[in-house]
Amino acid sequence: MAIVEDTAFEALDALQRDPYALYARAREADGVTFVRELGAWLVARHADARAVLSDPDTYSSANAIRPDAAPSPAALAELAKGISGGPVAVTADGEAHLDLRAPLTRGLSGTRVTAVVPFILERAESLVGEFAADGRAELMARYARRLPGDVLGRLLGLDPADARTAVHGGRQAERLLFRPLDVDEQVAAARDVVRLQHLLDAYAHARRIEPRDDLISEIVQGIAPGSGDLDPDQRGQVVANLQNLVIAGHLTTAALIGTTVLRLLRHRDRWERLCAHPEVVPAAVEEVARHDTVVQGFRRVTTRPATLAGTELPAGAEIFVAFAAANRDPEVHERPDEFDIDRPPSRHLAFGHGVHACPGAQLGREQVRITLETLSRRLPGLRLDPGSRVTMLPTMIHRSPERLDLVWDVN
Repeated sequence: MAIVEDTAFEALDALQRDPYALYARAREADGVTFVRELGAWLVARHADARAVLSDPDTYSSANAIRPDAAPSPAALAELAKGISGGPVAVTADGEAHLDLRAPLTRGLSGTRVTAVVPFILERAESLVGEFAADGRAELMARYARRLPGDVLGRLLGLDPADARTAVHGGRQAERLLFRPLDVDEQVAAARDVVRLQHLLDAYAHARRIEPRDDLISEIVQGIAPGSGDLDPDQRGQVVANLQNLVIAGHLTTAALIGTTVLRLLRHRDRWERLCAHPEVVPAAVEEVARHDTVVQGFRRVTTRPATLAGTELPAGAEIFVAFAAANRDPEVHERPDEFDIDRPPSRHLAFGHGVHACPGAQLGREQVRITLETLSRRLPGLRLDPGSRVTMLPTMIHRSPERLDLVWDVN
């Protein structure tokens, strides 16, 4: 596992905050381009990305999400107090992947998502109501990072207070593995991760004894069917997959909410059109997902020698499949760099493709749709705070504003 050195984080951060110029050069280059900051071959064209994602036998997902930072010995000592992990769906291949994905597919089915929509509506109204009379809010903290955690907690079957603990632990896990932290920060993050693991383990144990109609029960029975106590390997696998779901299910949707609002408010005419014609909301969600993709891409590793776009790759070659680059490929999308909510439906890769396509795509879309409908109805005069500068997070897995300061007139 390659780890980014402290001195290299600055270059990596710059690339992650604004990768689109690199993507454009890579699409125009012959073959595929090796990017030193990523330590991987960058797949930037739509056809090449689909080819990789459609061939999991040649391009394994074993390295799909590779950490950038190495925890210190002190942090590792804290992590040793947690529940030992196992394979998770996003990094598994073949039959193992199908087995781990099946309970996610059932637990995030269209029927389950439809059933949780009333709760999403209620929470969206409540969260906006908390700041609607203030005339200003920082949307990421006040709304975007709260709604997905509440919704995911509901689907998992967590008590509200435990859902907040789980979301915090998930964010700390991401910081520990992808950001340069000092030793004390690493240890604090590791303790939060361990707290999350023991919380999820306790819920898994309870659902083993008394299953419910929730996502934790689905995952417990899907990974370890039967009854009786879970053995250590089963516990590790259940906890690892629940932890991965907490991280992915919260970070990506929070990011899509923030990025969607940012793009619409930066294009005032699009925001005003959406307010006047709420029927365009679903198309707006798809266009933001295409134009500024939250999950910029995932990694793959070659299982055997392969030829991709004319480039010879040996077995074990690290690849970064840039969904965001493919989504601006002019061979597929007209005016690809233009943000146009009236764009006809098109094949984008914002939620992946193939056997690893995102099982929570419908849930994410519903939360963003409801967010836009709620904000445009209650706060149509919403605008970016002119005194605040928007900076994007340095990440390839949940691209969004670090903070999003908004203002509006209060009647």
